[in-house]
Amino acid sequence: MKRRLGRAGGERERLHRQREWDQRHGEGMWAIGYVLDGAFVTQAEAYARIYVPSYADFFDAHPEVLDELLRTAKALRNPHAEATTGVDLQVPAILEILEARGLSLRGDALVDIGTWKNQASHAISVRLSPLQVPCHGFPKLTLEKFWQSKKCLAVWAT
Repeated sequence: MKRRLGRAGGERERLHRQREWDQRHGEGMWAIGYVLDGAFVTQAEAYARIYVPSYADFFDAHPEVLDELLRTAKALRNPHAEATTGVDLQVPAILEILEARGLSLRGDALVDIGTWKNQASHAISVRLSPLQVPCHGFPKLTLEKFWQSKKCLAVWAT
């Protein structure tokens, strides 16, 4: 496994890296993921086991933030992902939690989750950034720090 892959980047950069890995290792012979409990898991599984629970834990620890979000937002967006064509994980994770809890946004504002170039739509945007949310199972790391620093490339042996 290769560690320190760095940020995934925009769509163009991601596709370029994926083509390189296909050429180097063979199509379908590699995957990006994380090592959890001593075993490799795909990004999709890590999203379900780490990303979503991190936001759920955060809302459980800060019900006032959840309440403010529900009262303020009519919709959510990730300005960083929109600006860079990056992958948006925050908005889907938060919406998944709300749906699972039978909650819905009832405000009238478009609320950013995170920032772009130090700009945010609301103060709550910064609090809900993965740069601020503690990582589920890794309390010394923020969600963003875990997601970027623990990512690895697994290559299947032939």
